[in-house]
Amino acid sequence: MNDARQASAPFERVGRREYGYNVRQVDDFLTRARNYYNSETPGAKVITSRHVRSMAFDPAQGGYEAQAVDAALDRLEDVFAQRERDRLIQEKGEEAWLLQIGRTSAVLRARLHRKPGERFRRPTKKRAHSYNVRDVDALCNELLGYFEHDRPLSVDVVRRAVFREAKGDAGYEETQVDAFLDRVVELMAAID
Repeated sequence: MNDARQASAPFERVGRREYGYNVRQVDDFLTRARNYYNSETPGAKVITSRHVRSMAFDPAQGGYEAQAVDAALDRLEDVFAQRERDRLIQEKGEEAWLLQIGRTSAVLRARLHRKPGERFRRPTKKRAHSYNVRDVDALCNELLGYFEHDRPLSVDVVRRAVFREAKGDAGYEETQVDAFLDRVVELMAAID
């Protein structure tokens, strides 16, 4: 690999035979995000913190090192979330922002207050992949401490949460848990 090209790359690359994130896709997305962030043009294609959080890249041999890209996306998401919060406060006032935070928090806390083992639905298919109920409930208990008792919890703990696998109705449905945790991350990024 050309040393000059490697030196100008924003992230370290994995070995030629290893898989990392597709370089072109990462570079294109980061360029679009930077252009949008720096744009004052009202017609520019909007990129939100939610877009950043849900971004996925194809695997590619010799691509960018995934952990480095993920860490950069986390920081970028936080920057976009802060900007979105500041814009809402500027346009509609701090009370509107607090109302939005309060509504989102109430919905999330209502689910967290469900009984352990009953916080999320179970998959309907016997062999479907699902998340270990105890693992998910343990994180939910940490989130209750964060939201209701001001216990410290980093948004990165939620972003990086990994649960053991379960099968079928022995676990919680993955898509519902993932959607819930996305909302939690969105709220934590807006608050912190």
